[in-house]
Amino acid sequence: MKINPQLLALFTAMAWGFGGFFEKQGLKLGNLSPQMGITIRTAVAFLILGAVSFSEWKQVPQAGPKALGMMVLGGGVVAGAVGMLCFYAALKGAATVNEVMPIAFTSPFFGALIGLAAPAIGRMLGLDLHAETLSPRLIIGMLMTIGGIVVISFPESLLTKLFH
Repeated sequence: MKINPQLLALFTAMAWGFGGFFEKQGLKLGNLSPQMGITIRTAVAFLILGAVSFSEWKQVPQAGPKALGMMVLGGGVVAGAVGMLCFYAALKGAATVNEVMPIAFTSPFFGALIGLAAPAIGRMLGLDLHAETLSPRLIIGMLMTIGGIVVISFPESLLTKLFH
């Protein structure tokens, strides 16, 4: 059964939004460090994902070292470790989850930027990286999204001063 990618993206947003709320509560309630919070999250996810993907582990040796290197660097180190450590530290330090989530999820903007630079980065690394296309629709959508995030993230008192 194939599920619509946009519907899956919506489920992702819901899971991350709901999950972020409970993660913030758990960090605060347990007085846990961000590092401990992300370790608990990762351990549980590892167990679940390991079980769900068990029948597909044979794909790993077939993927090749370049593909696995990109997964390890991009998913494991950059997004998985650095990104999640920063996210948990932000959750721990913020008064509400709404101070963190909108800014943290500007990631499509950065994904588009690196996608545009992919061929040049690929040449520097000796890899065949394909560029993402940047259309007017994508530019307008990203600007609207970032604009909305700025409105959500600004202190309400500052917005009141700007628009009164």
